[in-house]
Amino acid sequence: MIKSLYCQRFKRPVHVTRHARERMAERRIAEALLLELLEKGEPRYKDSERLWIAMNVTGRQDNLICAAVVLEDRLVVKTIMHHFCWEE
Repeated sequence: MIKSLYCQRFKRPVHVTRHARERMAERRIAEALLLELLEKGEPRYKDSERLWIAMNVTGRQDNLICAAVVLEDRLVVKTIMHHFCWEE
C-alpha cells in the first residue's frame, strides 16, 4: 500500500489512484521511483490542471516512464505509463 507522499516540487500531498497503483505494480515502479519522477521528471502541461511528467530511468529498458497527473488540492496520479513517447 502506498504510504502518505508529499511532492516538494508542486507543494502538495500526492494521491495515487487505484488504477495508478495497479500500473505501478505491473511495471515494477516503486514508490521511491514515483516520487523521484514527480520531483525531477520533465513536465508538459495539457492545460492549467492536467499534465504529464516523464523521465528516463537508468537501467530500465522501458523508458520513458511517465505519470499522468492532475493538480487539485493535492497532486493526483491518474496512471503510470512506460515505453512513453512525447507527442510532437
